[in-house]
Amino acid sequence: MLRALAVDDEKPLLEELLYLLRSDPRVSSAEGASDATEALRRITRALESGPEGPDGIDVVFLDIQMAGLTGLDIARLLSGFARPPLIVFVTAHEGFAVQAFDLKAIDYVLKPVRPERLAEAVRRARARLGDPPPQADPTACPALPDPVPAASTRVPPPAPLAVAAIGAPAAPGTRRPAPEVTVADRTPDHIAVELGGVTRFVAIADIAYVEAQGDYARLHTDGGSHLVRIPLSTLEERWAARGFVRIHRRHLVALGRIDELRLDSGTTSVRVGSAELQVSRRHARELRDLLMRHATG
Repeated sequence: MLRALAVDDEKPLLEELLYLLRSDPRVSSAEGASDATEALRRITRALESGPEGPDGIDVVFLDIQMAGLTGLDIARLLSGFARPPLIVFVTAHEGFAVQAFDLKAIDYVLKPVRPERLAEAVRRARARLGDPPPQADPTACPALPDPVPAASTRVPPPAPLAVAAIGAPAAPGTRRPAPEVTVADRTPDHIAVELGGVTRFVAIADIAYVEAQGDYARLHTDGGSHLVRIPLSTLEERWAARGFVRIHRRHLVALGRIDELRLDSGTTSVRVGSAELQVSRRHARELRDLLMRHATG
């Protein structure tokens, strides 16, 4: 069983990484550090405790670009110890791979982290530490290979489908043009979010507001929040026709979910459910006009 430390200075990404690690049955514990100082303090305690001590760490999942010391700096510091923990770099940048492997990293995982890719990094860490591979269940039926058709077997191509046309029939030998697709047809009613290998489809109508978090966006609904790797500006463009308006560089709000508009000492804010969100000056006048038009139908 692995004892892991995840290091990332972006809190949403750190929480996502910890969720995936803690969901892996091969990981006995997974702690998080949100900056290099906290990470070094935790690793130093582990080294003082020893590999078998209560504070031991087997593998560090390390972001590269962080404020202060980078992940590469931390790896260089650890390389001076006799028995440092294993290093897996988890980063959004491909350009550091050569330096990472020069520092004896056992894997290099790109963001956004796919659960199956992280599972492979865990497998490599276990193999490096000498854990035996999982044994097959002797009572289970062996997997049979897919049947291969005989060489003489020929599968005929499928017959062309007859498509019933709407309106006048097309002349023989001609093709009817594809139907025009409207913007509404191209815009789905749901957005896919992934967490721990599970894809959920969140109804856009259930989203009250969206919060920018770096290259990601956090969707806030009445039932919780979901992280997607889509910039806020992209969602603003896609969902403008659905009543979402930009009120701040960090927030996009569904106009129909605004409960109150507050003016206090020259500052403007809105209440969306239990959340109070600031409105920037550049968006305040436009938002007031939109709310008035919305209220009057």
